[in-house]
Amino acid sequence: MRIRLLSAAALLAFAAAPAFAAPVTYKIDPTHTTVLAQWNHFGFSNPSASFGNVQGTLVYDAADVARSSVEVTLPLSGLEGFSAKFNEHLRSADFFDAAKFPKATFKSTKVEAAGEGKLKVTGDLTVKDITRPVVLDVTLNKAADHPMTKAPTIGFDATTTLSRTEFGVGNYAPAVSDEVELRITTEASVPKAK
Repeated sequence: MRIRLLSAAALLAFAAAPAFAAPVTYKIDPTHTTVLAQWNHFGFSNPSASFGNVQGTLVYDAADVARSSVEVTLPLSGLEGFSAKFNEHLRSADFFDAAKFPKATFKSTKVEAAGEGKLKVTGDLTVKDITRPVVLDVTLNKAADHPMTKAPTIGFDATTTLSRTEFGVGNYAPAVSDEVELRITTEASVPKAK
């Protein structure tokens, strides 16, 4: 009897192994995702702006991170410079020209392991129809069932530094720094079956 139970357990474990190794697709939770840009303003201050209402999909394969990917849309309607006047200026033709280019996008082209819980994610960032390669330094925060929703959930933080002139938003450079630091935190869950 014991041998039969062990054999059955081994068979079940073998059958279930591919399920654990398969890539998992998560939908980004915009209420727990922030993309924060920060720059230097004439040497006086280091203001920031947040890109809200982020939409997208993460595919993560813990067994083979090279099979992972991310695709994100940043609607410029969610761009928040923390004052109505500054929001208007950021969305104007001086910078993002949001009426003509209502969104920015990021699509990964390569995901590599970079140490325990660390990844390098290379991808194409498109702003104002200008596409440039970007490399994100990524930390896996946690992957587990969410305690409230019970859905499989994953969270990452990421950073990169960009040249805003390369994306057509270089007004006032170099007095206002061309270099912009991006800090990203995101939470994503497996959508519930309908």
